[in-house]
Parts: sequence; structure tokens; C-alpha cells
Amino acid sequence: MGIFDWKHWLVLLLVVLVLFGGKRLKSLGADLGDSIRALRRALATEGKGEPHPAEVESAALIAQQNPSQPRP
Repeated sequence: MGIFDWKHWLVLLLVVLVLFGGKRLKSLGADLGDSIRALRRALATEGKGEPHPAEVESAALIAQQNPSQPRP
């Protein structure tokens, strides 16, 4: 019997289910899965040489603010 025995995990799971409810935990799991998929897509496109949309947007804003300076 350790400090984190399977019985302790079971009680902890039951407390979490009572506090948050099954529906909210299901939506949290779906949101977590969407976040992981988005991270994987971003990491996959990062290595292909395509600029990140935020970088493109910030470069366009800088170009609009300083039209006389050449772009790097």
C-alpha cells in the first residue's frame, strides 16, 4: 500500500465526477483533444517553411506603419 494506491485514485475520480459532472468532463476532454490536434498540425506545418499566420499579420502591420523602410 503506497500513498497513491488504486483505491485512492478511485476515490479521487469519484470526487472529481461529483464536483464537475460527467458532461463537463466530457467537454473538457474534447477540448483537450482539439488542442492537441491543433498543436500537432502547427508543429507539422512549422517545419515545411510556411510562415505562421501571426507572423504574416505582424509583418503586414509593420509594413503599413513604416512604408518608407525596406522589408527584411
